[in-house]
Amino acid sequence: MAERRVSFVAPLSFRFPAAALLLAGAALAVQPAVAGKQDDTLRMAYDQAPESVDPYYNNVRIGVIIAANVWDTLLYRDPLTNEYKGQLAKSWKQVDDKTLEFELREGVKFHNGEEFDADSVVYTLNFVADPKNKATTQQNVRWIDKVEKLGKYKVRLTTKEPFPGAKEYLSTTVAIHPAKYYAEVGPQGMNAKPVGTGPYKVVEYVPGKSITLEANKDYFKDSPKAQPTIGKVVIRFIPDRQTQMAEVISGGEDFIMHVPKDQAEQLKTLPQLQVKSGNTMRIVFMQMNILDNTPAPQLKDERVRKAILHAIDREAIIKNIVGEGAEILNTICTPSQVGCTDEGAPVYKYDPELSKKLLAEAGYPDGFDIDIVAYRERNQTEAIINYLQAVGIRAKLNYLQYAAMRDMIRAGKASLTHQTWGSNLVNDVSASTPVYFAFGNDDITHDEKVRELLDKGDRTIDSDARNAAYKQALTMIAEHAYAAPLWSLPVYYVASKDVEFKAYPDELVRFWEMSWK
Repeated sequence: MAERRVSFVAPLSFRFPAAALLLAGAALAVQPAVAGKQDDTLRMAYDQAPESVDPYYNNVRIGVIIAANVWDTLLYRDPLTNEYKGQLAKSWKQVDDKTLEFELREGVKFHNGEEFDADSVVYTLNFVADPKNKATTQQNVRWIDKVEKLGKYKVRLTTKEPFPGAKEYLSTTVAIHPAKYYAEVGPQGMNAKPVGTGPYKVVEYVPGKSITLEANKDYFKDSPKAQPTIGKVVIRFIPDRQTQMAEVISGGEDFIMHVPKDQAEQLKTLPQLQVKSGNTMRIVFMQMNILDNTPAPQLKDERVRKAILHAIDREAIIKNIVGEGAEILNTICTPSQVGCTDEGAPVYKYDPELSKKLLAEAGYPDGFDIDIVAYRERNQTEAIINYLQAVGIRAKLNYLQYAAMRDMIRAGKASLTHQTWGSNLVNDVSASTPVYFAFGNDDITHDEKVRELLDKGDRTIDSDARNAAYKQALTMIAEHAYAAPLWSLPVYYVASKDVEFKAYPDELVRFWEMSWK
């Protein structure tokens, strides 16, 4: 039987006609730019607002970007060479499988003038690693047992089990707060008035609206992060993509990211703008709720889950919507991560007839109704819905901000979820697959064997044994179709032609490296 393809046409609400863009560009090219180097202020728009600016209570990309610019970590991983360097720590040594010791830098100051020392490290890490303090990114610190002060500028960190990914987390997500200030104000106060040691400091924050960063002129010279050259950065949280587009065309914004492929290609024609793109660590997948309280009991049948995987033409969506650089995923992890593999995992090729057959065998010859929750890449979700509808799965979209979607999933009220995950910069499988399959808050599968294998991988020092455990877990997840791996996500950035910047695979905007041309 000849393969039948479902063509996807983007809904009108997601088109931005090329003619309109060109006319807008022509009309605006002669107008003075509102944003830009004339007042040394980089203006950026982003569609999601952080739930909290405190890095440990945030789970959206813009919060990760803010954290990397406002805070520092003990170590630093070079994004190009993957070499670890000292940041707030000037040196470190692995004492044994569960113990790391750090010699800290002297003379570093937090933005509020508080001195950085061992107390900062000890208080921050012991506080956020304690489950009772309910860090949103608990997976980033759950491996920490305790942190002890050995001297004013020396600390010892002990892990609960051997944890080979420790340096990766300590160089990316584990920010250090000022001990006295954090003890006084806690996570809520840190969100209201953020204080770090980083190359930029927060000078104004209006939750849900905007945040303003200013170059830290006293940033310590020995940091592997460059000294900032752009004086001020204003980030506005603008949920509507078309408003963002209009702003960057008019010169009201200098920088936007996650621009849909077709719109980015149209914006390339405007002389006042530049477009850069590249593949990233971010993976796209669908979660399927198979717990006892699932709103969609159909998902508990493995044949239904496999029908969903066979219903989606991933190659067509990548070509027409996702964009250049994306690659199809067959397991739930970022291909570059240590421990990630799809070797031995089944591949669910696009086959709508097989999908219908599986649905009929499961008792749903006429398909069924289901809700799908999403928070970004809406044009991709719409395409997925079209393919599901073609085999009889009538999916209704519920489009939310990330925090609302996450809370819905954790409350067991979501059926299908169109998700993305960037691993908080961590290039290790422990930062991706276990988040969704190791019985944490975001696990809506709960397979005991999978959890056991992931836990083994997390704490195994021997690299071959570690990779084998992860491989077995990833294969099991794929064999049972517990989730639908889709593709890696390239990012399209659009910026004023006056901005000098580089696009990195970790999807991190490094304001400290950016400059005016």
